[in-house]
Amino acid sequence: MLVGGCGSSPLAAPTSGPLRTIKVGIMPIPDCVTVLIAKMKGYFKDEGLQVEISTVQGGGVALPKLKSGQLDFAIMNYTAAVLSEANQPGTLRIVADAYQSAPNTFKLMVGKNSPIKSLGDLRDKHIAVVTLRSVGTLTTGAALKIAGLTADDVRISEMPLPSMIPALQAGTIDAAWMTEPFITAWQQLGGTTLYDVMQGQTENWPIAGWATTAEYAREHGHEVTSFQRAILKAQADAQDRQVITDTLPTYTKISPGTAATITLGTFPMDLHPDRIQRVADMMLDYQYIKAELDVSRFLMPLPDDVHSPAPPSPPATPSTATPSPTKVPAP
Repeated sequence: MLVGGCGSSPLAAPTSGPLRTIKVGIMPIPDCVTVLIAKMKGYFKDEGLQVEISTVQGGGVALPKLKSGQLDFAIMNYTAAVLSEANQPGTLRIVADAYQSAPNTFKLMVGKNSPIKSLGDLRDKHIAVVTLRSVGTLTTGAALKIAGLTADDVRISEMPLPSMIPALQAGTIDAAWMTEPFITAWQQLGGTTLYDVMQGQTENWPIAGWATTAEYAREHGHEVTSFQRAILKAQADAQDRQVITDTLPTYTKISPGTAATITLGTFPMDLHPDRIQRVADMMLDYQYIKAELDVSRFLMPLPDDVHSPAPPSPPATPSTATPSPTKVPAP
């Protein structure tokens, strides 16, 4: 299967000899679990790759590291990818999908005794997101719109995910845009859900993929195809919840017990432009970009010798139901 519009991937089989080192940036969240699965199961080694893993705060932080050569591949939320393509066309490539949302996987969270009970109560409040002008701010903007608010009606600032719970406890922020395992950790400490941001317009939302630069893809086609093969094998393994449960504690601070209970999104086995185009279209609506953008420009073809044993990814079109602006109870 070939998707995207960035040329063809070289499909030569891995050669014998020394392992080729690749540097991969991840975040300590479920989105990135397939890199750890691929490493632990030897999929990278089977492809002739040795992986050096480092942690990044988000796609916006990973982008300059990719372009400077500090990283060869990194997790990249699709909002950051679209912005990169809009601002510097032809410099970024998405080589594989990573993660897609499901209900209760990304939420606006508040404290146990917070006076904020509905989205309308966020006016003039301080909200923390992982990175600005990214998936966190885009989906928060969609939530605010339901209450008749815009990003100008609140204060939004960047904060690493591990810092959000202490900031909520200290009262230095009023709400936080969180993903797992931080949602579950905060609920265990008494924190509550204000709003599930992945519903209505953002239901089944494409979250992130694995990115590299166009220059690296052009000069290291063999490494790119090898990375794709290894990741797609791991994406297939990630259809088994137990594999994820066993892997999460190896690179996050989550306990095995919590790993078994957190809410997970899906791990797509394709890289279909129709789903990811939703991100660019919504970004145009919210004036993140100035003109229509075809996401197939930065999606690389997947190797046609890898076949998905998994069911199709959730549909590209969101639900037509209008979400309620009232508080969503925590699970």
